[in-house]
Amino acid sequence: MGAQGPDAAGPPGDRRHAPGRPPAQRVTRRADIVTDPVVGIIGPGRAGVGLALALVQAGYTVRLHGRRKKAVPKPLELTVGAADEPPAWVAQAGVLILAVRDDAISPLAEVLARAEAVRADQVVLHLSGVLGQEALAPLVPSRAALGSLHPLQTISDPATAPARLEGTWAAVEGMPRAVQAAEGIAQELGMRPFRLSGKQKAIYHAGAVFASNYFVVVEAIAQRLLRHAGLSDTDAWQALRPLVEGTFENLTRQEPKDALTGPVARGDEATIRRHLESLTRDDALLYRALGRAALELAEKGGMDEATAARVAQALATDLPPVIRHA
Repeated sequence: MGAQGPDAAGPPGDRRHAPGRPPAQRVTRRADIVTDPVVGIIGPGRAGVGLALALVQAGYTVRLHGRRKKAVPKPLELTVGAADEPPAWVAQAGVLILAVRDDAISPLAEVLARAEAVRADQVVLHLSGVLGQEALAPLVPSRAALGSLHPLQTISDPATAPARLEGTWAAVEGMPRAVQAAEGIAQELGMRPFRLSGKQKAIYHAGAVFASNYFVVVEAIAQRLLRHAGLSDTDAWQALRPLVEGTFENLTRQEPKDALTGPVARGDEATIRRHLESLTRDDALLYRALGRAALELAEKGGMDEATAARVAQALATDLPPVIRHA
């Protein structure tokens, strides 16, 4: 139950805030984004520090706060305080970003709400990929604009964030003024914002996990299988790297359905069966699941029904059927 007024959710037919729709025009003046040019970030982890560096480089004044003292890159300065006390500078921030773990967002919002630290004219965003504005529910009585900003990018080294965020897509969600602020910040950092509803975020984030986190896991499995074939861990990864890089290069030029190669794509059921015979039960289950997804891609790429049926038989398992997508 959101607050009524300028930041209540618009009607379903309001095209300005349609989920999945990129913004109609670029926000070009910072005064159009927030009334106060200060952005406050609570949470000095990799995402928080990386975003802070990018914001400073873009000309924002940034405040950064954490629970414990730690070194932060210049020109950032870190204020430190107890977890149950808001930063002293909260009132200065036109936009307040909660850069904390997903399970810490609502408790932090509760701390801010109890202290009545947030005003109606402020914007409060979090960086979760899976949660929406509902994570900020304790702040609804403040009548602040609530939402989320999730750059679709990994930040393992905060120093690289300004360059990494350039060209990155970013999911934005929330109340209208929060969406406007998130889009404006994203655009000034060189990102390409797109809008989602709160209900769409979980499946969106699952897709991001497949693209990034599980990509790493699949490469680790490939490395382990080459080790079982007799290579050392180091040699296995060095052997795989050119293959991985070549695959990624293909994906920079083609969509997945056109970049797919390998035994499923060419309908080689004999090779598929030999692979399955060589694998442990757990690896075979994963191979089959991924193989069935690959078969769906191959069919989209024009594989004939007879070949697809033979490949499906080679991949046969007691797993439920693959859900076909349009």
